[in-house]
Amino acid sequence: MKSIDEDIKKGSFQSVYLLYGEETYLKRQYKQKLQRALSAPEDTMNTACYEGKNINPGEIIDLAETLPFFADRRLILIEDSGVFKRSCEELADYMKHITTTTVFVFVEEEVDKRSKMYKAVKSAGRVVEFARQKDTLLTQWILARLKRENKKITEQVMHLFLEKAGNDMENIDRELEKLFCYTLGKEIITAEDVEAVCTGQTTGRIFEMINHIAEGRQKQALELYYDLVALKEPPMRILFLIARQFQILLQVKELRKQGYDQKFIASKAGIPEFTVRKNLAQAGRFTLEQLKGAVSDCVQAEEDVKTGNMNDQMAVELLIVSKSQA
Repeated sequence: MKSIDEDIKKGSFQSVYLLYGEETYLKRQYKQKLQRALSAPEDTMNTACYEGKNINPGEIIDLAETLPFFADRRLILIEDSGVFKRSCEELADYMKHITTTTVFVFVEEEVDKRSKMYKAVKSAGRVVEFARQKDTLLTQWILARLKRENKKITEQVMHLFLEKAGNDMENIDRELEKLFCYTLGKEIITAEDVEAVCTGQTTGRIFEMINHIAEGRQKQALELYYDLVALKEPPMRILFLIARQFQILLQVKELRKQGYDQKFIASKAGIPEFTVRKNLAQAGRFTLEQLKGAVSDCVQAEEDVKTGNMNDQMAVELLIVSKSQA
């Protein structure tokens, strides 16, 4: 990210940029920064935007070879094309010969670093990954937002807010805006404010679901699952999150058994340090064998769906039923 900021500051740009990763908020911010720096808002003659997997490489190359009209450069913005996960020989070869008056900006969620396109862009320009930010950086960012709004928050309430909002900056941004509106005229944001305004994220509901599974409360676990499905959450994403939570529980349980402290466990498990105690408490409701079995059953459920042996909604439902039998 700093490298893009430096390019913009100096006014010296690469021929091609690839912005990729899970953190949509930051990707959008840096895409807009590059757009503003590379072309004027009203200059539609020299800015071309493509989106989706049906792009025409030949058409894009022809456009890239066209001189800009009364401007220093032409900007070609390509989003969610999938060309970094499948073969696109023509475009990959062109990355070696981009004309000096054209700048490409690719915005993708996922890439294959082994692909020819990824290697070509990395060689010709700048590749920046926008991963989920660690809790320390998120806290600093949130505190800066609070300061601009003349708001204050305690560490305990900050932890509660992050548990509710998760680590997706786009979701955090939305939840902060709701909080600011709700606490208009107040300086201190309280736990009651957070509870009243912030919607629990999907991962929070998964955590609650696994609590029900651990205690054999099958009906409650299934009700949470049906709620998520009703909210249009794809069953395979729910399965992924259930599997991820069981993997976290298995990891924290094994690391604690080996005597590691919370900071080390958080680092290894890839979770915020303030959530370690809560995950350890949940892991304590399972034996190591049960957690290993749960992870294995999640893999099997995914395999059953992928091979067509079972539809996705039924596969997840049966997994929850089998794991929550008292």
